[in-house]
Amino acid sequence: MSLSASEPRFLRRGKVKEVYEVSPTELEFRFTNDISVFDKHIPSEIPHKGETLARTAAHWFELCHRLGVSHHFLRLAGPTAMRVRRVQVVPEPRTLGAHPKNYLVPLELIVRYYLAGSMWDRVRAGTVSATDLGFPAGRTLEYGMPLPEPHFEVTTKLEPVDRLLSTKEALELSALEPRDLETLRETILKIDAAMQQEIGARGLIHVDGKKEFGVDGDGALMVVDTFGTGDEDRFWDKDAYDRGRQVDFSKEFVRQHYRQTGYYDRLSKARAEHTEEPEIPPLPPLLVDEVSRLYTTVYERLTGEPFTPLAGARTA
Repeated sequence: MSLSASEPRFLRRGKVKEVYEVSPTELEFRFTNDISVFDKHIPSEIPHKGETLARTAAHWFELCHRLGVSHHFLRLAGPTAMRVRRVQVVPEPRTLGAHPKNYLVPLELIVRYYLAGSMWDRVRAGTVSATDLGFPAGRTLEYGMPLPEPHFEVTTKLEPVDRLLSTKEALELSALEPRDLETLRETILKIDAAMQQEIGARGLIHVDGKKEFGVDGDGALMVVDTFGTGDEDRFWDKDAYDRGRQVDFSKEFVRQHYRQTGYYDRLSKARAEHTEEPEIPPLPPLLVDEVSRLYTTVYERLTGEPFTPLAGARTA
């Protein structure tokens, strides 16, 4: 019996979503209530998280459509599911030929507008200097300060732990040309500018975020996976920021929990020494409830719509 649109076939499970085959040209993403940080899956479920991610992602793909930016999103297929155009997933696209098409670019592109997150860790460790970020030499760096210009980074996508890449490494791994990488940067800035204009009216600041891309069957670049959610991006409350505080509306809240408990230091030490990584403990029940409220609040602040669970959505 042939595969039909009503009988998706399970393909794989990622950190926060399951991928199903609908047809040779179409996939279905099903967003779970799972949560991960530091490339570790937390053994806790966050009520409503999957639905907020699916609906927020759809909101931003509609923005891409209005901007004329190519993307793989087709439609929502339920409270926690979306249909997308399918591309090949291969670790080394160059094995597909001299000019590969219809494949996932195995890179994550990160753009930072403020000094925060892992970049702040590197600043404190002394591996990133003021000049690396576009500041004059000797400038004292402080957490939360705006960067002089958007700071781009490229990491691996299909490796167990994301790894920073040089431009040369990124081009070799992705089978892209230098002009393609510049097109991706321009596309990200275009999307982010429109996104900031929209969320700025709702009192949010877009601090940083990551995006992923694919190459379609005609060889054109397109936005894939998801972006602009509390998982991929970091947002701050503008009123609080203007008063000197950074109030996170993102998964950073969860990361900070594991920093404060000492887990992140133990994990970093194990990775640096190439020893067995410690298992990440579950979130305390009260924190699970708080994180769930955070995700629904983020959805409302990003989209401007009240969050009411749709029929059929799994809450936990």
